[in-house]
Amino acid sequence: MSLTHFDAAGQAHMVDVSEKPVTAREAVAEGRVIMTAETLALAIGGAKKGDVMGVARLAGIMGAKRTSDLIPLCHPLPITKVALELTPDAELPGVQVTATVRTTGQTGVEMEALTAVSVACLTIYDMLKAAEKGMRIEGIRLVTKTGGKSGNYEAD
Repeated sequence: MSLTHFDAAGQAHMVDVSEKPVTAREAVAEGRVIMTAETLALAIGGAKKGDVMGVARLAGIMGAKRTSDLIPLCHPLPITKVALELTPDAELPGVQVTATVRTTGQTGVEMEALTAVSVACLTIYDMLKAAEKGMRIEGIRLVTKTGGKSGNYEAD
């Protein structure tokens, strides 16, 4: 199997998608921030910095929109939807983060969904680090993707 971001000489390059058809594409990614029950209570009830979940949701949306600025060989895409779900989970304890990103274009939005989750998780950490520096960000992964030449993908 060859990696698409390297040419025949092994040099990194941006993949040429100009010949690919424009199709509807969607990607869903997930991750979680593990913390103590006390810190989770702050996240739910409003910390001194404000609405932790609301700020993290906006940060995730912004992260998806800026993915091509952060990942060197990622194409800038006309994103048509970014939605983040931030779900407090007392059993972890922590916050489950899920991002759904859509576009109609020549390449997929997997990186945008993964970036959205990553930035949202990092924002949760940033807003709560005064209460708990030992929080863990875990399980960031692609859950599903649809559209494009490679077809659909669903994680186990």
